[in-house]
Amino acid sequence: MTTQPLSSELQHIFNYLHANPEKSWHEFGTTQYIASYIKAMGLEPITFNDLTGLYVDIGSGSPVVGLRTDIDALWQEVDGVLQANHSCGHDGHMTMALGALKALQTKHQPEHGTIRVLFQPAEEKGTGALAFVEKGIVDTIDYLYGVHVRPVQELKNGQHSPALYHGAARLITGVIHGVEAHGARPHLGKNAIEIGTDLAIGLRTIHIDPMIPTSIKLTSFHAGGDAANVIPGKATFSIDLRSQTNEGIDEAMAQLKTIIEGVEHKYHATIHYQIDANIAAAEVSEEAKSFMQQAIIETVGAENLAPPVVTPGGEDFHFYTLKRPQIKATMLGLGCDLQPGLHHPNMTFNTNQLQQGVEILTRTVLNTFAAIQKEVFVK
Repeated sequence: MTTQPLSSELQHIFNYLHANPEKSWHEFGTTQYIASYIKAMGLEPITFNDLTGLYVDIGSGSPVVGLRTDIDALWQEVDGVLQANHSCGHDGHMTMALGALKALQTKHQPEHGTIRVLFQPAEEKGTGALAFVEKGIVDTIDYLYGVHVRPVQELKNGQHSPALYHGAARLITGVIHGVEAHGARPHLGKNAIEIGTDLAIGLRTIHIDPMIPTSIKLTSFHAGGDAANVIPGKATFSIDLRSQTNEGIDEAMAQLKTIIEGVEHKYHATIHYQIDANIAAAEVSEEAKSFMQQAIIETVGAENLAPPVVTPGGEDFHFYTLKRPQIKATMLGLGCDLQPGLHHPNMTFNTNQLQQGVEILTRTVLNTFAAIQKEVFVK
């Protein structure tokens, strides 16, 4: 396979987006830049007064085939400085979405139906897709496609996958409220460390179907101060819960709730907790996956078609199918020599592969419309 270099126009788009990252829910400049580019194409982007992001349609009526990209960057420390940083590849995702939009607009407008391209904010917060669902943006969508650059540990450069099976995740923070007391009078207190120890032991008793990869662990615990003779009455903690399926994480979450209630009852203490991030597992449509698989073969050949990727990482793209089950969806996994890994502050990847991504996404949309039209003709 020969890799096509990124066109000068797409390279310019990528360079701008890469140099101007914005953190979740603050993608104001990114939204404006994308909207201006779309207007220059002669299309009418739809923006919002109360949130960042936008979408645009080509054509009208049904069926509706959608493309979605995320537009936010991570907020992380880079060379000792906290800043927005595109270390998850969203700059590349936006570039591919704009490239596919232009290809579809200039060469492949559907005779009947709508192409809808979503530029979604706040993927890194796990809340952007839910905001778009609440706006009703995806209510009429029949097929929805996404894309994510993949690390070399999953896909080799130029190897592309027609589906990403992300796992579900719950990131939980909480506070244990015991009773502070003098170290000489432990019977008058309720030691938050002892309560937390029982909670940690309880996590190890959570068991679900062993065929569903699942993990739960304390990732932070803080209690007590400098005084060694004071029994701490308060502690804070964090829990990372992951499962490969939505059913698995629901079962694990139910068991966690029972354990917390049991610890509260045992110590007559109170444990307040909240879910800070809630990520759904992938629900991949076999039909949508087949259209993307065909597009990969048409673009780079069968020898560069990789099997679906199963990863414990999360993606809020999958809230679309969880909240609107009628949507048939899948995500393209783009093999692009991404090193050393996603979310690494100095992550890099081969931008030439973005051109292949544009072609695959464009062909996937065309394959979908062709299959729908064939089905209508047969009927």
